[in-house]
Amino acid sequence: MIDIAFVKPALPRHGALVLPLAEEAPLSGLAQALDTAAAGGVTRGLEAAGFRGRKGQSCTLWAPVGEHGPARVVAIGLGKPGEWTTEAIEAAGGAALSLIQAEREAVVAAEGLGAGFAASFALGLVLRGYRFDRYRTTEKEEDKPKLEKVALAADAATAARAAWGPMRAVAEGVFLSRDLVSEPPNVLTPAVFAERCKPLEKLGLGVEILGPKEMRKLGFGALLGVAQGSENEPRMVVMQWHGAAARGKKAASPPVAFLGKGVTFDTGGISLKPAAGMEDMKWDMAGAGTVVGLMAALAGRKARVDAIGIVGLVENMPGSNAQRPGDVVTTASGQTVEVINTDAEGRLVLADVMHYCQERFAPRCMVDLATLTGAIIIALGHEHAGMFCNNDELAQQLAAAGREVAEPVWRMPLGDAYDKQLKSDIADMKNVGGRPGGSITAAQFLQRFVQKRDPATPWAHLDIAGTAWSSKDLPTIPKGATAFGVRLLDRLVADHYEG
Repeated sequence: MIDIAFVKPALPRHGALVLPLAEEAPLSGLAQALDTAAAGGVTRGLEAAGFRGRKGQSCTLWAPVGEHGPARVVAIGLGKPGEWTTEAIEAAGGAALSLIQAEREAVVAAEGLGAGFAASFALGLVLRGYRFDRYRTTEKEEDKPKLEKVALAADAATAARAAWGPMRAVAEGVFLSRDLVSEPPNVLTPAVFAERCKPLEKLGLGVEILGPKEMRKLGFGALLGVAQGSENEPRMVVMQWHGAAARGKKAASPPVAFLGKGVTFDTGGISLKPAAGMEDMKWDMAGAGTVVGLMAALAGRKARVDAIGIVGLVENMPGSNAQRPGDVVTTASGQTVEVINTDAEGRLVLADVMHYCQERFAPRCMVDLATLTGAIIIALGHEHAGMFCNNDELAQQLAAAGREVAEPVWRMPLGDAYDKQLKSDIADMKNVGGRPGGSITAAQFLQRFVQKRDPATPWAHLDIAGTAWSSKDLPTIPKGATAFGVRLLDRLVADHYEG
C-alpha cells in the first residue's frame, strides 16, 4: 500500500505535485506559489490545455519551474465546490494516481479540501493503486508502478491525519479481500483460505477453523454434500470481534453477523458449467473474501461493536464421489433438500452456516454475501448488487450505506409465490426453483434458514455476482477483484451499530 502522510504545505523539489482544483476558481496555496515560481507558466499551461477545473478533467504540465521543482504537475478537476461529494473526491484521487505512479514520491496540494475531503482524496488514491502482481516474474522494471509515498499538504494536517486512520484500516481490509479473490484456485484451496485468516488474530480477532470432522458433528449435510467431490476438504472459519464492551464484560447487546459464501472454485459439479469463462469461477468465494476483509477493517479501526464473521469454504468438483442431481441432503437445521442442480451449491453452503450462526450467536442482525446467481446480472448488470431483506429498516440502512460509499444495492422482492417454486415431491424443498426469478428463488431458499422467531432475525442477502469483479478500470478500482461489500458493511456498522 502507498504510504500516506499529512504535512504542512511546502513546494516539492522533485517528484510530482498534484493540484486538485475547483471549477473556475483562482489558484491559491501551493498552486499559486508554483505559478509564481514558474513566472505564470502554470496558469498559461492550464489555459492552453483548456483546463477549467470541471469534474473529471485532468491536465499534466512537465517541469514548469525547471530542475528545482516537481518533474510533473498534475491538475485534477473537482467541479463546483458546492457540488463536491465524498465519492467525487475519491474518484479524483483515483484519477490522480493513474497520472503520477511513474514517480516515486508526490505531494498533493490539499489546502482547499478540508480535513475530511483531504483524507477521502488519499483513500481514492490508495484504493486505485491496488495491484495484484504476486505471480508476475518477467515484467519489465519500467512497466512497474514506482509510487511509494504521497504527502498531502493540508492546512488542517492533524485533523486530516485523524480522519485518515480509520480509512486506512478499511483500505487494508479492501486490499485483503482483493488479494483473496485474485488468488488462483490451485493456490487458494479451502484449507489455505482458512489459514490466511489466522494472522487476523494479531488485530485482536478471535479466529476458529472447523474441519470436516467438526462439521459432521454439527450436521452440516448441505455444506459437506457440496464438498464431497473434491480432494480439497472444506473448512468453516468463525471470526469474532469484541469491540463494544471492555474486555471481560458481557456485551450490552447481541453481535451483528456477516456470512460469506466461499466456493474457492466452482466447476458446477456434476451439473458441469460450460468451458467458456469457467476460469472466472475462482472468484466464487468473493462473498467470503468480503467478510474476511470487513472483519479486518472493523478490528483495524477498533470499531465499537461486537461482530461475527463466518465463511463456509468448499470446492465444487465433479469427482467420482461428487454430489448427484437427485440426491437428498439433510441440513444442520434438520430441513431436507432435494438437489436438482449441483451448480446451485452456494445456497447449500450458506444454509448450514446461517443455521450455525443463529444457534450459536443469536445475532441482532445477519447479512450474507454471495456470488449466488447469474440471474442477478441479467436483472441488474454490474452496477448494483441485489439485496433481499426481511426487514425494512435493515434494507433502508444497507441502501443508504451503499450510496455513501459508491457500492449501491437494489432491493429485490421476496414472497410466497416465489417460495412455492421450491416445492419438492420427496423432500422439504428443492435447491432451485426454475429459470423464472432465479435470483429471487435463491434468496427464498436462504430465507427458509432464517429462524422463525418472533420477531424473525433481521436478515439481508446480498447477491454480488455482478459486482465482485470488474472487467475494466473504475475510478478507485483497478480491473479485477473489487472487494464489493467491505466498505458498504463497514459504513453500515459505523452508522447504525457502534455504541
